[in-house]
Amino acid sequence: MKKSKGILLVTILVYFFLIGPLVIIMAASFSNTNYLTFPGQGFTLKWYAQVLGMSSFINAARTSIIIAVLSTLISLILGLPAAYALNRYSFRGKEAIQTAFLSPVMIPMVVLGFMMLRYVISVFHVPILPGLLIGHTLLGIPYVMRVITAALANFDFAIEEAAGSLGATKVYCFFHIILPNIQSAMASASIMAIINSFNNVSLSAFLTGPGINVLPIEMMSYVEFHFDPTIAALATLLMVATMAVMLIIERTLGLRSVF
Repeated sequence: MKKSKGILLVTILVYFFLIGPLVIIMAASFSNTNYLTFPGQGFTLKWYAQVLGMSSFINAARTSIIIAVLSTLISLILGLPAAYALNRYSFRGKEAIQTAFLSPVMIPMVVLGFMMLRYVISVFHVPILPGLLIGHTLLGIPYVMRVITAALANFDFAIEEAAGSLGATKVYCFFHIILPNIQSAMASASIMAIINSFNNVSLSAFLTGPGINVLPIEMMSYVEFHFDPTIAALATLLMVATMAVMLIIERTLGLRSVF
């Protein structure tokens, strides 16, 4: 009995540690004061109206969404065939190639960002948006590789061989046998890559420029000069949007099948 009470207490403390800051941010976003405080005083929705009326936040959010979606799509196009080849075939240098695909998550983001700024932007003069896309694609590929590699490790390639013996081509097997069996892994990898791209700060700080910014960097710039509940309101909107996306996934795919 004492052991079960102790586990219950630890569980409550963990949930409080995880959810407590989110509740504080949400409560502070409705405060009627001109400074960020908890508990808030009064009730107002003006900070939400201010967020929705600020073109800088809207443009930055649009850029973040575009970069996150496109970089994830490119990561899937590059990472999916690579993961399949690494699981399906044995060849010389396989471990080195796999390490190269996973290396972006092993390098500190500050170092990777500086390298991107030094060579991709400064040397090759790549514009800001393509530079952001390249950088966030590098971040997304390891997530795609790791999730899909794990899924393919449990896949029975004898099914593909049986289809081939019946006349199916490699391309047909890939699109009609392999992909349908790893749909949940592809969805999980896409979600992880999009979230990581949308929330990235360290790499994006080196690749953004005048007139083009992503939402996390725009939020940091705003906090540097303002201390009102606007950021709390924006953070609350992002939390609500995230919960809405997770609810849609649960209703359509099921969270267990994805994660």
